[in-house]
Amino acid sequence: MKAYLKTLKKSFLIAGAILAMSGCKIDIDPLDKYTDVAVYQNPVNIRLYIIGMYAEFGTFKFGTFPIGYDNATDALTDIMKYSSGVSGNGTVNILASDASRVSAAGPMLNYWTNGYIRIRRLNEFLEGLDTKAQGLDEATKLKFQAEARFIRGYVYFWLVKLHGSVILLDKLTSEKDKQRSSEDDCWNFIAADFAFAAEYLPKTWDSANTGRVTKGAAYGMLARTWLYAASIAEYDQKQFNSDPLTGVPTAKAIPYYTNASKAADEVKKLAGEGLYDLEANFASIFTNKNTKEAIFKIDFIRPQFTHQYDLGFAPPKDAPGQVLVYGVPTAELVNEFEMSDGSTFSWSNPTMAANPYVNREQRFNATILFNGSSWKGRTINTTPADAVEGITEYGASTDPKKTVSGYYAKKFLDPLNTEIVVNKSDQSWMELRYAEVLLIDAEAKSKINDITGAKTSLNTLRNKRGLPNTPSQTPAELMRAVEHERKVELAFEGHRYWDLRRWRKAHIVLNNVKFTGHKGAPNGASFTYTTVSVDNTDRQFTPALYYIPIPLDEILRNNAITQIKGW
Repeated sequence: MKAYLKTLKKSFLIAGAILAMSGCKIDIDPLDKYTDVAVYQNPVNIRLYIIGMYAEFGTFKFGTFPIGYDNATDALTDIMKYSSGVSGNGTVNILASDASRVSAAGPMLNYWTNGYIRIRRLNEFLEGLDTKAQGLDEATKLKFQAEARFIRGYVYFWLVKLHGSVILLDKLTSEKDKQRSSEDDCWNFIAADFAFAAEYLPKTWDSANTGRVTKGAAYGMLARTWLYAASIAEYDQKQFNSDPLTGVPTAKAIPYYTNASKAADEVKKLAGEGLYDLEANFASIFTNKNTKEAIFKIDFIRPQFTHQYDLGFAPPKDAPGQVLVYGVPTAELVNEFEMSDGSTFSWSNPTMAANPYVNREQRFNATILFNGSSWKGRTINTTPADAVEGITEYGASTDPKKTVSGYYAKKFLDPLNTEIVVNKSDQSWMELRYAEVLLIDAEAKSKINDITGAKTSLNTLRNKRGLPNTPSQTPAELMRAVEHERKVELAFEGHRYWDLRRWRKAHIVLNNVKFTGHKGAPNGASFTYTTVSVDNTDRQFTPALYYIPIPLDEILRNNAITQIKGW
């Protein structure tokens, strides 16, 4: 067996976070392969091998999925609209409005090949640790195993979110033909990987290894995994697919919600030790590299290791003629944010409608750029009167590079980066943050009738965001509150599409509907706003899409596997 290592550059110290190497470099010559002796009999190279595997965490950074150019899955939902209608910048719009684009021949939402390549490399590493590694004490070996199984669990988490039933490989095998495992077994396999990682990973690493996965990250991902499995058990109930290997037995919903709650409690214990916390200033979370909300994140550093988020999502005058304006917020998201006193915003309320962006909760002002927003020394004008940043009708231009909803996405943008073309972007991407863990806990506890525990987690988050306690009292009311909080708290972080899928609401919320924006017009000293469509055709989400088909080329090469029924 030969282990393959990708060339690592100093700026890409690890994809999970930039390793502070204290003067030690991990630059290596661009060699194609390393022998077993070079890797497993040298502890330094063993470390480099697993660091190379961290690249997988960059695949879905900032909520994107590898379709088109930086297309975000939130744009498949009711909270974001991509401005372009052409393949590439607007592939996500094509998929959102045409369910037939998903087929075994071209699933579009396809991670199968890349995911299994990564799984094989990780299984090679695990086998090498067991049979060839030298110079490692048992504790260090277990940490390496824990890291590898964390990454493998992460890869499988994405595969199972997509397909439900996939092929499980816990070790290297030459077997070419293998059938899919049941969805229930898949979720348990993922949970076992994260549970192992949680047992053997440290709470923190020393300064030379900052950014590697930790016990808190493993428990957080374990909580997320059990929440998904429990959701399928509760909401799917074999209503949408007759495949014998998809779905999770309904009877397992409560045990799995309980598991999610217990894993979240472990993260909360670590927060109690001072490792994690919520930030009082919501806007600062996403530009503060040292935020305690981050449980696991990818860090970037100029000039070697950057990204292009600002160029992709900033309003046009940040770099005239160069900003791309991929995705913009919808009215459906804007309307969801509460008033600062916790009351529900409504356009039917004359006072609120007269000044719709005044006295809104802090998350609104940190997430949305609206007509009248102060931004980088100017006032944003999204009315048609502004030829550069004003609203345009979706479809009037194939790639307008300006808002089609009357809003721009503010979350993640760096307000201090005034030269986004030259500087590019270096904001961190948080794969997992403490707010999500509290929302997982609130949801799970509401399902097991721990009303007090659910309210405690939910109110901890709301109070930190400057909002009063939730008025919810029953499990059903708490669940509605959790759905609302996830929609606004986690906006643009890549959760909404997958939430609607696991709650089995996507075929209701995302089907046969057009989403909207708001077009402003001057009215004396103020503005009036009319609702406009951001879609020129109805959205489509058919129940079959809850299980994306296995790619046809895998069906053709694997004589044992069967296609998911319905495809």
